[in-house]
Amino acid sequence: MTQAQGTLGQNWRAARPPVAGVHVDSAACSRQSVAVINASAEHARHEAEVGGYVAAEAASPVLEAGRAAVRALAGMSDADVVFTTGSNNALDILLDDWAGERSLACLPGEFGPNLMIMARHGFEIRELPVDGFGRLDLDALGAFLASNPPALVHFTMLGSHSGVVQPVHDMVAACRGHGIPLIVDAAQGFGHLDCAGIGADAFYSSSRKWTAGPRGVGMLATRPGLLSEPTQQRIGHTEANVGLHVGLSVALGEYMAAGPEHVQARLREVGAATRTALAGARGWTVLERVEEPSAITTLRPPDGADPMAVRARLIAEHSVVTTYLGPERAPREMTHPALRVSPHVDVTDADLESLVEALAAATR
Repeated sequence: MTQAQGTLGQNWRAARPPVAGVHVDSAACSRQSVAVINASAEHARHEAEVGGYVAAEAASPVLEAGRAAVRALAGMSDADVVFTTGSNNALDILLDDWAGERSLACLPGEFGPNLMIMARHGFEIRELPVDGFGRLDLDALGAFLASNPPALVHFTMLGSHSGVVQPVHDMVAACRGHGIPLIVDAAQGFGHLDCAGIGADAFYSSSRKWTAGPRGVGMLATRPGLLSEPTQQRIGHTEANVGLHVGLSVALGEYMAAGPEHVQARLREVGAATRTALAGARGWTVLERVEEPSAITTLRPPDGADPMAVRARLIAEHSVVTTYLGPERAPREMTHPALRVSPHVDVTDADLESLVEALAAATR
Protein backbone atom coordinates (compact mmCIF):
# COMPACT_ATOMS: atom_id res chain seq x y z
CA MET A 1 0.00 0.00 0.00
CA THR A 2 1.37 3.41 -0.95
CA GLN A 3 1.42 6.22 1.58
CA ALA A 4 -1.13 8.20 -0.46
CA GLN A 5 -3.50 5.23 -0.59
CA GLY A 6 -3.01 4.55 3.12
CA THR A 7 -3.95 8.14 3.92
CA LEU A 8 -6.97 7.87 1.62
CA GLY A 9 -8.26 4.85 3.50
CA GLN A 10 -7.68 6.45 6.89
CA ASN A 11 -9.46 9.65 5.85
CA TRP A 12 -12.36 7.68 4.35
CA ARG A 13 -12.85 5.74 7.58
CA ALA A 14 -12.45 8.80 9.81
CA ALA A 15 -15.19 10.62 7.89
CA ARG A 16 -17.74 7.93 8.83
CA PRO A 17 -19.40 6.66 12.00
CA PRO A 18 -17.42 3.83 13.61
CA VAL A 19 -18.21 0.55 11.87
CA ALA A 20 -19.87 -2.13 13.98
CA GLY A 21 -17.70 -5.04 12.91
CA VAL A 22 -16.27 -5.59 9.41
CA HIS A 23 -18.11 -4.10 6.43
CA VAL A 24 -17.08 -5.72 3.15
CA ASP A 25 -20.35 -5.12 1.30
CA SER A 26 -19.80 -1.92 -0.71
CA ALA A 27 -21.10 -3.48 -3.94
CA ALA A 28 -24.46 -3.64 -2.15
CA CYS A 29 -24.36 -0.48 -0.03
CA SER A 30 -21.38 1.56 1.15
CA ARG A 31 -21.24 3.47 4.43
CA GLN A 32 -22.22 7.13 4.20
CA SER A 33 -20.03 9.81 5.72
CA VAL A 34 -21.17 11.95 8.63
CA ALA A 35 -21.26 14.95 6.28
CA VAL A 36 -23.60 13.15 3.86
CA ILE A 37 -25.89 12.01 6.67
CA ASN A 38 -25.99 15.53 8.11
CA ALA A 39 -26.60 17.15 4.73
CA SER A 40 -29.70 15.02 4.11
CA ALA A 41 -30.97 15.64 7.64
CA GLU A 42 -30.33 19.39 7.46
CA HIS A 43 -32.30 19.64 4.24
CA ALA A 44 -35.25 17.88 5.88
CA ARG A 45 -35.04 20.35 8.76
CA HIS A 46 -34.92 23.25 6.28
CA GLU A 47 -38.05 21.91 4.59
CA ALA A 48 -39.81 22.02 7.95
CA GLU A 49 -38.65 25.59 8.53
CA VAL A 50 -39.39 27.24 5.18
CA GLY A 51 -41.41 24.71 3.19
CA GLY A 52 -40.35 21.94 0.84
CA TYR A 53 -40.38 23.91 -2.41
CA VAL A 54 -38.53 26.87 -0.96
CA ALA A 55 -35.92 24.54 0.52
CA ALA A 56 -35.57 22.74 -2.82
CA GLU A 57 -34.93 26.04 -4.60
CA ALA A 58 -32.31 26.96 -2.00
CA ALA A 59 -30.60 23.60 -2.58
CA SER A 60 -30.30 24.21 -6.35
CA PRO A 61 -26.57 25.10 -6.31
CA VAL A 62 -25.71 21.92 -4.40
CA LEU A 63 -27.81 19.79 -6.75
CA GLU A 64 -26.26 21.37 -9.83
CA ALA A 65 -22.81 20.67 -8.41
CA GLY A 66 -23.88 17.03 -8.07
CA ARG A 67 -25.02 16.93 -11.69
CA ALA A 68 -21.74 18.51 -12.79
CA ALA A 69 -19.83 15.78 -10.92
CA VAL A 70 -21.86 13.12 -12.73
CA ARG A 71 -21.04 14.70 -16.08
CA ALA A 72 -17.35 14.85 -15.22
CA LEU A 73 -17.14 11.28 -13.92
CA ALA A 74 -19.15 9.89 -16.85
CA GLY A 75 -17.16 11.89 -19.40
CA MET A 76 -20.38 13.42 -20.79
CA SER A 77 -19.83 17.17 -20.57
CA ASP A 78 -23.08 18.12 -22.32
CA ALA A 79 -25.30 15.40 -20.84
CA ASP A 80 -28.75 15.93 -19.44
CA VAL A 81 -28.51 14.62 -15.86
CA VAL A 82 -31.47 13.74 -13.68
CA PHE A 83 -31.63 12.17 -10.26
CA THR A 84 -33.63 8.94 -10.06
CA THR A 85 -34.67 6.54 -7.31
CA GLY A 86 -31.92 4.14 -8.42
CA SER A 87 -30.60 2.11 -11.34
CA ASN A 88 -33.82 0.18 -12.01
CA ASN A 89 -35.74 3.43 -12.19
CA ALA A 90 -33.25 4.81 -14.73
CA LEU A 91 -33.50 1.75 -16.98
CA ASP A 92 -37.29 1.83 -16.73
CA ILE A 93 -37.28 5.48 -17.87
CA LEU A 94 -35.01 4.71 -20.82
CA LEU A 95 -36.85 1.64 -22.10
CA ASP A 96 -40.29 3.16 -21.59
CA ASP A 97 -39.23 6.13 -23.71
CA TRP A 98 -37.62 4.05 -26.49
CA ALA A 99 -39.56 4.53 -29.75
CA GLY A 100 -37.60 2.20 -32.03
CA GLU A 101 -37.63 -1.53 -32.67
CA ARG A 102 -37.75 -3.47 -29.40
CA SER A 103 -34.68 -5.66 -29.78
CA LEU A 104 -31.83 -5.39 -27.33
CA ALA A 105 -28.43 -7.06 -26.92
CA CYS A 106 -26.83 -7.57 -23.51
CA LEU A 107 -24.33 -9.85 -21.81
CA PRO A 108 -25.40 -13.34 -20.68
CA GLY A 109 -24.58 -12.21 -17.13
CA GLU A 110 -27.21 -9.45 -17.23
CA PHE A 111 -28.69 -8.51 -13.84
CA GLY A 112 -31.92 -10.41 -13.19
CA PRO A 113 -34.09 -7.37 -12.31
CA ASN A 114 -32.85 -5.64 -15.49
CA LEU A 115 -34.01 -8.63 -17.54
CA MET A 116 -37.45 -8.33 -15.96
CA ILE A 117 -37.64 -4.63 -16.87
CA MET A 118 -36.60 -5.44 -20.45
CA ALA A 119 -39.25 -8.15 -20.69
CA ARG A 120 -41.92 -5.90 -19.22
CA HIS A 121 -41.25 -3.36 -21.95
CA GLY A 122 -41.48 -6.03 -24.65
CA PHE A 123 -37.82 -6.22 -25.70
CA GLU A 124 -36.46 -9.24 -27.54
CA ILE A 125 -33.18 -10.05 -25.80
CA ARG A 126 -30.09 -11.24 -27.67
CA GLU A 127 -26.93 -12.32 -25.88
CA LEU A 128 -23.60 -10.71 -26.71
CA PRO A 129 -20.72 -13.18 -27.28
CA VAL A 130 -18.47 -13.84 -24.27
CA ASP A 131 -15.41 -15.91 -23.40
CA GLY A 132 -15.12 -18.57 -20.70
CA PHE A 133 -14.92 -15.93 -17.96
CA GLY A 134 -18.11 -14.16 -19.05
CA ARG A 135 -16.10 -11.28 -20.51
CA LEU A 136 -17.18 -9.76 -23.84
CA ASP A 137 -15.54 -11.62 -26.74
CA LEU A 138 -14.13 -8.81 -28.83
CA ASP A 139 -13.11 -11.15 -31.67
CA ALA A 140 -16.72 -12.25 -32.16
CA LEU A 141 -18.37 -8.91 -31.45
CA GLY A 142 -18.08 -7.35 -34.91
CA ALA A 143 -19.66 -10.32 -36.68
CA PHE A 144 -22.44 -10.45 -34.08
CA LEU A 145 -23.39 -6.80 -34.54
CA ALA A 146 -23.13 -6.99 -38.34
CA SER A 147 -25.10 -10.21 -38.87
CA ASN A 148 -28.20 -9.43 -36.83
CA PRO A 149 -27.86 -5.95 -35.35
CA PRO A 150 -30.11 -5.17 -32.38
CA ALA A 151 -31.87 -1.83 -32.18
CA LEU A 152 -30.17 -1.12 -28.85
CA VAL A 153 -27.30 -2.43 -26.72
CA HIS A 154 -27.47 -2.46 -22.93
CA PHE A 155 -24.01 -3.04 -21.49
CA THR A 156 -23.23 -3.69 -17.84
CA MET A 157 -19.61 -2.66 -17.34
CA LEU A 158 -19.25 -4.57 -14.07
CA GLY A 159 -21.75 -7.19 -13.02
CA SER A 160 -23.60 -7.60 -9.75
CA HIS A 161 -22.60 -11.27 -9.56
CA SER A 162 -18.96 -11.07 -10.65
CA GLY A 163 -15.88 -8.92 -10.32
CA VAL A 164 -14.94 -9.38 -13.98
CA VAL A 165 -14.47 -5.96 -15.60
CA GLN A 166 -16.01 -5.64 -19.06
CA PRO A 167 -14.28 -3.75 -21.94
CA VAL A 168 -16.77 -0.92 -22.08
CA HIS A 169 -14.69 1.39 -24.27
CA ASP A 170 -14.42 -1.34 -26.94
CA MET A 171 -18.17 -1.88 -26.73
CA VAL A 172 -18.76 1.84 -27.25
CA ALA A 173 -16.48 1.91 -30.30
CA ALA A 174 -18.19 -1.13 -31.81
CA CYS A 175 -21.67 0.30 -31.31
CA ARG A 176 -20.62 3.62 -32.75
CA GLY A 177 -19.17 1.85 -35.78
CA HIS A 178 -22.46 0.04 -36.41
CA GLY A 179 -24.69 3.01 -35.56
CA ILE A 180 -26.30 1.26 -32.60
CA PRO A 181 -27.33 3.32 -29.54
CA LEU A 182 -25.70 2.17 -26.30
CA ILE A 183 -26.92 2.28 -22.70
CA VAL A 184 -24.25 1.68 -20.05
CA ASP A 185 -25.28 0.23 -16.70
CA ALA A 186 -22.66 1.61 -14.31
CA ALA A 187 -24.37 0.58 -11.07
CA GLN A 188 -21.17 -1.22 -10.03
CA GLY A 189 -18.77 0.74 -12.22
CA PHE A 190 -19.50 4.34 -11.22
CA GLY A 191 -16.95 5.54 -8.68
CA HIS A 192 -15.23 2.16 -8.91
CA LEU A 193 -13.80 2.12 -12.44
CA ASP A 194 -12.66 4.85 -14.80
CA CYS A 195 -15.84 5.90 -16.63
CA ALA A 196 -14.49 9.11 -18.19
CA GLY A 197 -14.53 9.17 -21.96
CA ILE A 198 -16.92 6.25 -22.37
CA GLY A 199 -19.20 8.29 -24.61
CA ALA A 200 -22.39 6.24 -24.31
CA ASP A 201 -25.81 7.48 -25.35
CA ALA A 202 -27.09 6.89 -21.83
CA PHE A 203 -25.30 6.15 -18.57
CA TYR A 204 -26.87 5.36 -15.22
CA SER A 205 -25.92 4.31 -11.71
CA SER A 206 -26.98 4.11 -8.09
CA SER A 207 -25.87 6.39 -5.27
CA ARG A 208 -25.41 3.81 -2.51
CA LYS A 209 -22.55 1.74 -3.86
CA TRP A 210 -19.01 3.00 -4.55
CA THR A 211 -19.80 6.72 -4.29
CA ALA A 212 -21.21 6.07 -0.78
CA GLY A 213 -24.34 8.18 -1.07
CA PRO A 214 -27.79 7.53 0.41
CA ARG A 215 -30.02 4.62 -0.56
CA GLY A 216 -33.08 5.27 -2.70
CA VAL A 217 -31.47 7.65 -5.19
CA GLY A 218 -29.37 7.40 -8.34
CA MET A 219 -28.47 9.29 -11.47
CA LEU A 220 -29.16 9.11 -15.19
CA ALA A 221 -27.07 10.92 -17.81
CA THR A 222 -28.24 11.04 -21.42
CA ARG A 223 -26.96 12.70 -24.56
CA PRO A 224 -29.00 15.78 -25.47
CA GLY A 225 -32.19 14.87 -27.29
CA LEU A 226 -32.17 11.17 -26.42
CA LEU A 227 -35.21 11.35 -24.15
CA SER A 228 -38.45 12.61 -25.65
CA GLU A 229 -39.95 15.88 -24.52
CA PRO A 230 -42.93 14.20 -22.78
CA THR A 231 -40.56 11.98 -20.77
CA GLN A 232 -38.40 14.95 -19.80
CA GLN A 233 -41.49 16.83 -18.62
CA ARG A 234 -42.73 13.81 -16.67
CA ILE A 235 -39.36 13.38 -14.93
CA GLY A 236 -39.31 17.07 -14.10
CA HIS A 237 -42.65 16.80 -12.31
CA THR A 238 -41.97 13.54 -10.47
CA GLU A 239 -42.11 13.70 -6.68
CA ALA A 240 -38.53 13.71 -5.37
CA ASN A 241 -36.75 13.25 -2.07
CA VAL A 242 -34.59 16.34 -2.41
CA GLY A 243 -32.82 15.60 0.87
CA LEU A 244 -31.40 12.40 -0.61
CA HIS A 245 -30.38 14.29 -3.75
CA VAL A 246 -28.51 16.75 -1.54
CA GLY A 247 -26.83 13.84 0.26
CA LEU A 248 -25.80 12.29 -3.06
CA SER A 249 -24.40 15.61 -4.27
CA VAL A 250 -22.32 15.93 -1.09
CA ALA A 251 -21.08 12.35 -1.48
CA LEU A 252 -20.04 13.08 -5.06
CA GLY A 253 -18.21 16.19 -3.86
CA GLU A 254 -16.34 14.13 -1.27
CA TYR A 255 -15.46 11.57 -3.93
CA MET A 256 -14.14 14.25 -6.29
CA ALA A 257 -12.12 15.81 -3.46
CA ALA A 258 -10.54 12.44 -2.66
CA GLY A 259 -9.44 12.15 -6.30
CA PRO A 260 -11.17 9.64 -8.60
CA GLU A 261 -7.87 8.25 -9.82
CA HIS A 262 -6.70 7.66 -6.23
CA VAL A 263 -9.95 5.96 -5.22
CA GLN A 264 -9.93 3.73 -8.29
CA ALA A 265 -6.28 2.77 -7.79
CA ARG A 266 -6.91 1.94 -4.14
CA LEU A 267 -9.94 -0.20 -5.07
CA ARG A 268 -7.81 -2.20 -7.51
CA GLU A 269 -5.33 -2.76 -4.71
CA VAL A 270 -8.14 -3.72 -2.33
CA GLY A 271 -9.45 -6.31 -4.79
CA ALA A 272 -6.05 -7.95 -5.20
CA ALA A 273 -5.46 -8.00 -1.45
CA THR A 274 -8.90 -9.47 -0.78
CA ARG A 275 -8.53 -12.25 -3.33
CA THR A 276 -5.06 -13.06 -2.05
CA ALA A 277 -6.32 -13.26 1.53
CA LEU A 278 -9.30 -15.42 0.58
CA ALA A 279 -7.46 -17.87 -1.67
CA GLY A 280 -8.21 -21.35 -0.36
CA ALA A 281 -10.16 -20.11 2.68
CA ARG A 282 -11.65 -23.34 4.10
CA GLY A 283 -12.44 -24.76 0.69
CA TRP A 284 -13.96 -21.62 -0.84
CA THR A 285 -12.88 -20.87 -4.42
CA VAL A 286 -12.11 -17.34 -5.62
CA LEU A 287 -13.59 -16.97 -9.11
CA GLU A 288 -11.74 -13.83 -10.27
CA ARG A 289 -8.07 -13.56 -11.12
CA VAL A 290 -6.01 -11.88 -8.41
CA GLU A 291 -5.12 -9.07 -10.83
CA GLU A 292 -8.71 -8.40 -12.00
CA PRO A 293 -8.99 -4.59 -11.74
CA SER A 294 -12.01 -4.48 -9.45
CA ALA A 295 -12.70 -4.64 -5.70
CA ILE A 296 -15.38 -7.33 -6.05
CA THR A 297 -14.49 -10.90 -5.12
CA THR A 298 -16.84 -13.81 -5.77
CA LEU A 299 -16.53 -16.98 -3.70
CA ARG A 300 -17.85 -20.39 -4.72
CA PRO A 301 -18.65 -22.46 -1.62
CA PRO A 302 -17.18 -25.85 -0.75
CA ASP A 303 -19.44 -28.86 -1.12
CA GLY A 304 -22.19 -28.83 1.46
CA ALA A 305 -21.87 -25.17 2.41
CA ASP A 306 -24.88 -22.89 1.89
CA PRO A 307 -23.76 -19.32 1.08
CA MET A 308 -27.02 -17.86 2.35
CA ALA A 309 -26.62 -19.58 5.72
CA VAL A 310 -22.93 -18.63 5.87
CA ARG A 311 -23.75 -14.98 5.24
CA ALA A 312 -26.33 -15.04 8.04
CA ARG A 313 -23.81 -16.59 10.45
CA LEU A 314 -21.14 -14.08 9.45
CA ILE A 315 -23.47 -11.26 10.47
CA ALA A 316 -25.01 -12.82 13.57
CA GLU A 317 -21.91 -14.42 15.04
CA HIS A 318 -19.01 -12.31 13.71
CA SER A 319 -20.46 -8.89 12.69
CA VAL A 320 -19.07 -9.34 9.18
CA VAL A 321 -21.30 -8.06 6.35
CA THR A 322 -21.06 -9.73 2.92
CA THR A 323 -23.56 -10.42 0.09
CA TYR A 324 -25.38 -13.63 -0.78
CA LEU A 325 -25.59 -14.18 -4.54
CA GLY A 326 -28.46 -16.38 -5.69
CA PRO A 327 -28.63 -17.62 -9.31
CA GLU A 328 -31.60 -15.28 -9.87
CA ARG A 329 -29.13 -12.39 -9.73
CA ALA A 330 -27.81 -13.38 -13.18
CA PRO A 331 -30.19 -16.15 -14.31
CA ARG A 332 -28.71 -16.55 -17.78
CA GLU A 333 -25.20 -17.18 -16.46
CA MET A 334 -25.20 -18.22 -12.79
CA THR A 335 -25.85 -21.88 -12.02
CA HIS A 336 -24.88 -22.02 -8.33
CA PRO A 337 -25.18 -19.59 -5.40
CA ALA A 338 -22.09 -17.74 -4.21
CA LEU A 339 -20.83 -15.22 -1.67
CA ARG A 340 -19.63 -11.73 -2.63
CA VAL A 341 -17.00 -9.70 -0.78
CA SER A 342 -16.57 -6.02 -1.70
CA PRO A 343 -14.52 -3.83 0.65
CA HIS A 344 -14.06 -0.11 0.10
CA VAL A 345 -10.85 1.94 0.27
CA ASP A 346 -10.77 1.92 4.08
CA VAL A 347 -10.42 -1.85 4.51
CA THR A 348 -7.40 -2.88 6.59
CA ASP A 349 -5.24 -5.98 6.72
CA ALA A 350 -6.81 -6.71 10.11
CA ASP A 351 -10.29 -6.54 8.54
CA LEU A 352 -9.29 -9.10 5.91
CA GLU A 353 -7.75 -11.36 8.55
CA SER A 354 -10.98 -11.16 10.57
CA LEU A 355 -12.97 -11.95 7.42
CA VAL A 356 -10.93 -15.07 6.68
CA GLU A 357 -11.19 -16.29 10.27
CA ALA A 358 -14.92 -15.62 10.41
CA LEU A 359 -15.52 -17.35 7.09
CA ALA A 360 -13.71 -20.45 8.34
CA ALA A 361 -15.77 -20.46 11.55
CA ALA A 362 -19.07 -19.90 9.73
CA THR A 363 -18.48 -22.64 7.16
CA ARG A 364 -19.92 -25.74 8.76
